[in-house]
Amino acid sequence: MSPRIPYSDIAPDGMAIMMEMEKYTKTSAVERKLRELIKIQASQINGCAYCLNMHTAESRIMGETEQRLYCVSAWDDCEFYTEAEKVALELTEHVTLIPTKRVPDDLYQRVREHYNEKQYVDLILIINQINNWNRISIAMGNTASK
Repeated sequence: MSPRIPYSDIAPDGMAIMMEMEKYTKTSAVERKLRELIKIQASQINGCAYCLNMHTAESRIMGETEQRLYCVSAWDDCEFYTEAEKVALELTEHVTLIPTKRVPDDLYQRVREHYNEKQYVDLILIINQINNWNRISIAMGNTASK
C-alpha cells in the first residue's frame, strides 16, 4: 500500500522541520544503538509497522543482536540490556504513554543516575521524534514492505 497522500510534497516545510530534528537527534551523545532501541520500543507501543521495519533493519546493520531486538518490549525481564539502556527504555515507555504513565520523579532520578542534563533532554527529544514519526506514518497510511 502506498501512502494516502504525498505528504512530503504537500507540506515540504513541515517535513523539512521534521528532518532537521532528525539530524539533531543523530548528533546527540546518546549511543546510536540505544537510539534505535528507543525507536523500536516506541514503534512497538504505537503499533507502527513501517517504523518497526525500518529501525530493526537499521539496528541489524549496526550489529545489534536478534536477541536484543526481539526482547525490546520485555526489556525489564532481560539481563542483556545495561541499566542505562533499561532506564532509557522505561523513560520511552512513560513518555510514549504519557497520558497514563507520566514521568514520575523517581524515574527522572534513575534516568539522571546514568545521563546528564543534556543527555536527558536529548533522550526526550529522541522519544518525541519517533512518536511524531509513528503518528505521521500511521495517519498517512505507510506500511512495512520488503
